[in-house]
Amino acid sequence: MQIFLPMKKTYFLALFLITIALTSCSDTVIVENRPDQSAIAPAIPGYFKKRALIEDYTGTWCGNCTRVAYAIDLVKEQSDKVVSVAIHYGNDPYNFGPVAIAPLKNLISPNAPLALPVSRLNRLNVWTFPETSNIQEAIDLTGNNTTLGIAMNSTVDNTSIDLDVNVKFLDDYSDLKLVVYLLENHLMYFQRNYLEYYGGIDPIPVFEHNHVLRSAMTHILGDEITGTTNGNTVTKNFSIPVPSNVNANNISFVAFVVGADNKVINVRESHANENQAFEINP
Repeated sequence: MQIFLPMKKTYFLALFLITIALTSCSDTVIVENRPDQSAIAPAIPGYFKKRALIEDYTGTWCGNCTRVAYAIDLVKEQSDKVVSVAIHYGNDPYNFGPVAIAPLKNLISPNAPLALPVSRLNRLNVWTFPETSNIQEAIDLTGNNTTLGIAMNSTVDNTSIDLDVNVKFLDDYSDLKLVVYLLENHLMYFQRNYLEYYGGIDPIPVFEHNHVLRSAMTHILGDEITGTTNGNTVTKNFSIPVPSNVNANNISFVAFVVGADNKVINVRESHANENQAFEINP
């Protein structure tokens, strides 16, 4: 016996069966909207500002390193969203040390010596030579809209440092690590200079070295973060003495989060005794 359904009921039954079939497929992909994180995208309310990191491997003895230093100056003239760190290496009063830097050196240059100058954007991207002609590469890594924000609060006196690093998530993340640097600024020392930058003087008798890496407060490749789910805020506290070779009046901090690929997702810098809010778009 055949059963005939009215056309309208048949239509809705078919639509229901198609919906069940689509939603039950194991390979169904649910597409969610994500903000445009490019440097030129307008700010979307509720998302975080996205900054970029330049790690400048340098030395006071390195006459060609003034090229990268000058390129960083040019970048910062055009963007306030770029954070720089100077990692001194070799025969240098601010040498970070071959043992301390080894994990990072093995990450960026595993099969070759660290022949300065070397620069990396967001930890792993090679900044194209000559860096002074390619400043847009750094700026292009910044943006107005990202789903991971960083804010720092610190208390620093002549002997001790108490730092809170807060990381807030607007999306679900996994396999993240937090890197926190202690930097020193306003270090006046000579700088070799084989190039035309800074007046072409060699050596530059008094050069101001800023954002100099003095201590990694986490593992230099980062400490694991848990609880990285949408809506969560993770706080990491660091309480340490002021390093004996650092002037407490010139301390600043840089904190950044990397993914499983070791690339920077977002970064922020902070002065000593600064209390930051998250950089959320209004």
